[in-house]
Order: sequence, then C-alpha cells, then structure tokens
Amino acid sequence: MTPPVSLAIQNVSVALGGRTVIHHISSELEGGHLVALVGPNGVGKTTLLRAIAGLIPSNGDIRIDGDSLDALPLRERATRFGYLPQGHAVHWPLRVRDVVALGRYPHGATDPLRLAESDEAAVARAIKATDILPLAERKVTELSGGERSRVALARVLAVEAPVILADEPTASLDPRYQLNIMSVLRSTANGGALVIVVTHDLGLAARFADTVLVLSDGRLVAQGAPDHALSDSIMEDVFRVGAYRASFQNQSVIVPWANG
Repeated sequence: MTPPVSLAIQNVSVALGGRTVIHHISSELEGGHLVALVGPNGVGKTTLLRAIAGLIPSNGDIRIDGDSLDALPLRERATRFGYLPQGHAVHWPLRVRDVVALGRYPHGATDPLRLAESDEAAVARAIKATDILPLAERKVTELSGGERSRVALARVLAVEAPVILADEPTASLDPRYQLNIMSVLRSTANGGALVIVVTHDLGLAARFADTVLVLSDGRLVAQGAPDHALSDSIMEDVFRVGAYRASFQNQSVIVPWANG
C-alpha cells in the first residue's frame, strides 16, 4: 500500500509589499485528512495557501513527501498540488467536459479533444465524483454559479494530485451547493488525498474537517481537532464571538453566536 502523502510546513513566513503577513508557521499534515484553514478577514489564509502551492515566494521550508517545494520543477509541482482559487469566473464558452480535461494539462494532455486513455479515465472519475455528468456537453458559460463551482472542482480533481488546496470553494453558494462541495472534498480526503480548505464557515469546518488551523494576524494560534482548535477561548479571542455547540448524527455542530 502506498503511504499517505506528507506535507511539512516549517517556519514559513511570507512578505508582501515589504510587510510580513505570514509569521513563522509550522505544521505537519498528511493524506487522508481534510484540513480547514480558518480565521477572520485579512489574516493571511489565502496567502498561506498560495505559498503552500508555490505560487508566491516564502521563507522557511515546505516539503511534500520529503521533497523541497523549491526544488520541484513546475510541471511536477502541478501534478502534486491541485489548486482551486477563489471564484468561478468563466470567460470562454467551453464544454464542461473540456474544462474538466484542462486538469490533465500538467500530465501532458494539451488538447482536451485528444486525450490518452489514462487522461480520459481521470476526467471521467472527476465528473462522476462531482456529479456533473448531465452537464458534460453544455457550455460552462451557461451554467449557474453552483454548477460552475462543481465544474471548477472537477477540473482540480482531474489532476489527481495527492494534495488539494481549495480557497473558499463554498463562498457565495446556497446551502445545498455548500454541502455538496464539502461532501466531495471530504470524500476526496477519505480516498487518501490531503485536502486543505480555506473557509469562513466555522460550521462547515467543524462538521467536515479532521483538523482545523486557526490564523490570527498572520500567525498560527491553534491547530487540532475542531472542538479543540475552535475552543471557547479561541472563538472569543480570535473571532470575537461565542458559540453554540451540539452533536447531530455523530458530527460536531458549532454555530457562531454573537456575545451580548
């Protein structure tokens, strides 16, 4: 059996515009887990995710399966990390199937209409996982926001990278699509991938994540299981709110609740 992917983040800092926005963050993560990266607005969540993906320079050390991120060629880096940015803007009227096939580009598939058998199979798996087969022949510009969000996620899943990085994948979606997207990411983690999700929804983080990383002012102030990382003191000190806590269907429920 192939061992789960490991991601080591050691003493990572990031400076933007001459100002340090991420301060000496360290964490050891591995495949088979969904990790929620949470914190108030402007504390560096997206910046940290982009640094992990190698999209912006950082100080410190990031290693995947022992290999330094800086030493990986761009093509190999793109096969090890699947990155889903914020938003689902679409500017070209491509077929949904062709958009998903773009996820195979790091593997050398430059033409969505001429895929190798292995690439076709990966695209089919991604389409099935996100339940978009009925949309496969439609133009992506004709879809709703929720449908486009699933297509965007399918493109990332088609990479079949061991690490999936998703930046606010449920933002601006209605509850049905939020739960759908998080369920797909949870299933992807259950299949062995390491999934890191930036989210502002602490309820989704508590329900779906194995581990929660809490950022405040560019620093990692808590990490661990949701009940631990989102303790009453963290909710008060970092988010300035209280929380209603319960359990439903053997899952943790945390609802932010304004104090006073």
